[in-house]
Amino acid sequence: MSETQALPVRPRRRWLAFLPIAVFAALALLFWRQLGAGDPSTLPSALIGKTVPDMKLPPLDGLQRDGRPVPGLGTADLEAGGVTVVNVFASWCGPCQDEHPVLMRLAAQKKVRIAAINYKDLPDNARRFLGTFGDPYDAVGVDANGRSAIDWGVYGVPETFLVGKDGVILDKIVGPLSDDVVAGRLLPAIEAAAKK
Repeated sequence: MSETQALPVRPRRRWLAFLPIAVFAALALLFWRQLGAGDPSTLPSALIGKTVPDMKLPPLDGLQRDGRPVPGLGTADLEAGGVTVVNVFASWCGPCQDEHPVLMRLAAQKKVRIAAINYKDLPDNARRFLGTFGDPYDAVGVDANGRSAIDWGVYGVPETFLVGKDGVILDKIVGPLSDDVVAGRLLPAIEAAAKK
């Protein structure tokens, strides 16, 4: 090549250098919006509108209320009673401790029966938990191996279900209950279910 011949000039495409950054930013924005798009307490449940799963959970050994043993929890208890809130909890669950005062306030209103599924917990720890924080439950069924929680479609503890008088699951709340969720969502649903 002679000194007088110049190399062909290519148009500069500096914008190509920024293309990966732009694609990454667009994907990051999309993921961020999707993460914040929904309320995790409203995860869908295939069981809403269906009868509670078949179960017969034993009582929590040694748990008493007013000098009497607190009963376990079975399907028949939920199909033949009034409206029931079923709370899945464990003593080792930090959010369960956070929501427990809310359950105590709900129980004090005496508007609904509250039952519990004690999930993969040691009996001594569960009794200690309820002895320390209070016992809002009319029945506590022990799910030592977690099988019943799987049947209920539980993702993790705590989770709360609203069961109608006929044993049909009406609602599912994932995560710890708050006073706002109880006032704005749970109590209106309890009142509507009681009228059916």
